[in-house]
Order: sequence, then C-alpha cells, then structure tokens
Amino acid sequence: MVGDTGDELLARRQGTAGHRTVPHTADVGIEAWGPSRERCLAEAVLGLVECFADLSGVRPTAVERLELAEGSDEELLATLLDEVVYRLEVRGEVPVDVEAEAVGDGLGIRLAVAGLDTVEVTGAPPKGVSWHRLHIGPDPYGWSCGVTVDV
Repeated sequence: MVGDTGDELLARRQGTAGHRTVPHTADVGIEAWGPSRERCLAEAVLGLVECFADLSGVRPTAVERLELAEGSDEELLATLLDEVVYRLEVRGEVPVDVEAEAVGDGLGIRLAVAGLDTVEVTGAPPKGVSWHRLHIGPDPYGWSCGVTVDV
C-alpha cells in the first residue's frame, strides 16, 4: 500500500499479516493486510479493536461464530466491522482473536471475545463504519484494505 514504511513493506513481502491506524480528521483510519482476503478481514477487525482498547494479556472468555452471506468484498468488510461495533455496543464484547474462512457462499467468522470490562480502554469506541474511502482487494503482496471508522 502507498505509504508503507520499509519494515512493513518487508514484512508484507514475506507474507506477514498486520494492521495499523492512520491519522484521519475526527475519525480513525484503519489499514490492514494479509496473504489472503480472509486474513486481511481478520486483521481489519483487530485494527478496529486496537484503535480503542489494549488487548495485551487479555484472554477470551467465549468463542462466537457467525456466517456472513457472500457479497462484494467491500460489503463483507463493512458488515464484519459493523458486527463488531454492534457486539461492542449491545453485548459489551470485544474480539481478542479472529479467524475468517470462506464457507459455501459466504464467510465463516470465529470471534474469541472478552468482556469490555476486562480490557483497558485507550480511546473512543467506534460508532460506525464509513463507506467513504472503504476499499479491499488484492495487491502485489496478497490483500489489503482500508476503512474510516466513526468514533
């Protein structure tokens, strides 16, 4: 992705997945990457959570599974992140680990979650996902995505 630092670019060339937050006026930008679409989506979830919570040393207390109906890659990204925001607001759950896999005509997600009260909150929690500048797709090193999150 444009703007990658040397270390991140080297890691991407070696097939490493990851994410980072980027400055955005009044909101938070998240960039994620991985060797596959599914890993990129999982990294986007972790990037979303880490923009407002420190997950260091937090252990999951439950595992939640969900299936997302197949749609465009952009729809899957937005739907998955909206699901995380919903679970945070309604259930008080924070994903601490994520796995995604293609399942039939959709996407299977495994969220290892912990209670919001067990994590250190370091910033404003997300309120929603913006479709403005949302993108996901293959790139020279696998897959990458970017999204702006309303806080």
